[in-house]
Parts: sequence; structure tokens; C-alpha cells
Amino acid sequence: MTAAPSAQRPLGVALVGLGFGEKIHLPALRDCPLTEPVALWHHRPERLDQACRNHDLPGFSDFEALLADPRVDALVLATPPEPRFALAQAAIAAGKHLLLEKPVALEASQIEELQRQALAAGVCVAVDFEYRAVPTFMQLAGLLRDRAVGTPWLVKLDWLMGSRADASRPWNWYSQRAAGGGVLGSLGTHAFDTLHWLIGPTRQLSALRSMAIPQRPLADGSGRLGAVDAEDIALLQLELESPQGQRIPAQVSLASVTRPGRGYWIEVYGSEGTLVLGSSNQSDYVHGFQLWQSRDGGPLQEITPDPALAFEQTWPDGRLAPVRRLIQWWAEAAQARRPMLPGLSEAVLSQRVCDLALQSADSGLRQLI
Repeated sequence: MTAAPSAQRPLGVALVGLGFGEKIHLPALRDCPLTEPVALWHHRPERLDQACRNHDLPGFSDFEALLADPRVDALVLATPPEPRFALAQAAIAAGKHLLLEKPVALEASQIEELQRQALAAGVCVAVDFEYRAVPTFMQLAGLLRDRAVGTPWLVKLDWLMGSRADASRPWNWYSQRAAGGGVLGSLGTHAFDTLHWLIGPTRQLSALRSMAIPQRPLADGSGRLGAVDAEDIALLQLELESPQGQRIPAQVSLASVTRPGRGYWIEVYGSEGTLVLGSSNQSDYVHGFQLWQSRDGGPLQEITPDPALAFEQTWPDGRLAPVRRLIQWWAEAAQARRPMLPGLSEAVLSQRVCDLALQSADSGLRQLI
């Protein structure tokens, strides 16, 4: 097992995957005083060479060689979903701490296997549920803990985006259900984790899914079309269980083809009031969120942001600040050799909803969890 880094030395982190990882994780790792990026990995040498030149970092196309490098204490796995499980298994076996993008794996049973392996290896595994690190979401969570709406009666979550509404956007892994594509994996994993965090775990569900754009052009320039079997729209009805044991209905609407789309909105209705959090910003998944409250049937009034929850720094791409905050939490947990939250336990609960949503949509039956 890799030795725990000292409090005086930053966690040496290798970045695996160069899409979202290069754009968001790499600058966040560099900004955090507890982490230092030490290597890059990508399966395509030409893509890797370009990134290494751009960022002045060594590169690996051999994953085993990367794991054997003594500078590497931890890895951020920001690949597409399909290879992530096998890469995470190998990293855990080598004693490396992990920060995983989501969906962590293609099914909940694989994440449960990672849990067992991580516990046995004594490594710290974080999952990038970055909405837990967004100030307005943290403020909403605090208000709900303080029972600002009384007893919750109904939750509604709409996440209606237009990122894939262009039918000429090429076919890739996102188009393939077997590769972890679709809105359940990209948006649903976040949405379900947020509901579990704010309200409580899902106990039963029913779901519909559809492919509004059933074919997309192949990226090889041939003009041929590839079939899309990963949903770009998913509608779910959930039953959540509060810490007090109450069952609370929740309605979730997810889409990547609604142009311009409503954006991201959570509404919580209760016995003593209402809380609404939302943003219509289609170009940024984090900037633009506001929070409103209604008491005893009165009008919605905007809540002043809590300065204690504000980011120390923000960037033009709003995703960077919450990922930077989550990386800080992860590095602190890894250096202290303690469990990370959000981690694999939270990922299992979220992925289980995704798995059963697909089963419900296929069968037309309600699924119990």
C-alpha cells in the first residue's frame, strides 16, 4: 500500500481522463494546497502528448506503470463510465486514494464491490457529487435540517437542458445505454444524490424514458447514422424516506434535449412553507442559482446568500469552484485516513435508482428498493 502522505507534503495526484478532467479537475488540483498533479494518463498517445506539453506534466498510456510511479498517491478517474470500474479496481489494489467521476460504474453491484475493496485496502474514495459543495445547495440543506418548511409533503426536481438538442451532434458513448450514456447517468446520478442528501433515500420508484433523437451521425465522417438507445428524456416518480420515517413523494424530470429548457429547479413543499432553488442558466451548471422561501402560504421571497458558505474564489466556468471545494474535502480525508462523504456509499444509493429506473422503464412496473 502507498504510504500516507505527510501533512507537510501535498497529495500527489494523477489525472486519468482528459475531457472534464483536464478542463476542471486539473486546475482545481493545482489550486488546492493539499494536492499536486503529478501525472496524466490517456489511452490515445497523441492526445496524451498534447496535454503533457500544455501542462508540463509527465504522461502515461500504460496504467500499470502509472500506478507503480512512487509520486502517485491518488488518482482522479474522469474517463467515460465504461472503463471506470476496472481502472478503480486496479488503483485500489495498488493502494491509491481515488476521486471518481459519476456514474462511478455501470451498475450498483460494481460500486458495492469497490466499497468492499476500498475498505480492505484502507484507501479514501470520493465521488464528485459537486452540488453538495455549491453554496446555495448547502444553504438549502441547512434550511431543511432546521425544518424551514415544517414536514415535507412534496418534492419536485426539474433538470431540463438543451446540450444535446442538436441532432447533428455526433454519436458517441453518451448515445449507448451499455456504455453508461443517457441522462440517467449524466444528470440523474447528481439529481438522485441531491434528493437523498436533502430529504432521504429512495424506497420505491417508477420511470419512463425516451430517445427524442433516435439516431446520430457517426463521428467517422461517413455520413452513416448510429442508433441511440440511451435516453435523452427520463421522467420518474420516487418515494423518499425522511430521517423521521415519513414517506415523501418526489417527481423528477430530466432531459438533455429541451431547448432552451427550464434549467435546474428543486421545489420542496411542506406543512409550514415552501423552498425553491433554481437557475435557468443553460451555459453553466453552477453559476446563477438562487434560493426563495415562502412561509405559511405567503409569497416567495429571495433568501440572502449565507456568506459563510461562499466560495473563496470563483472562475468563469462555475463547475471549477465546487470541484475545488470537494477536492479539498477529499485531500483532508485522505491525509487523515478517514472516510469521505460523498463517497461510495452515496454512489451506491444513486446508482441503484438509475438501475431500477431502467428496469421500471423496460417493464412498466414500479420498483421497490
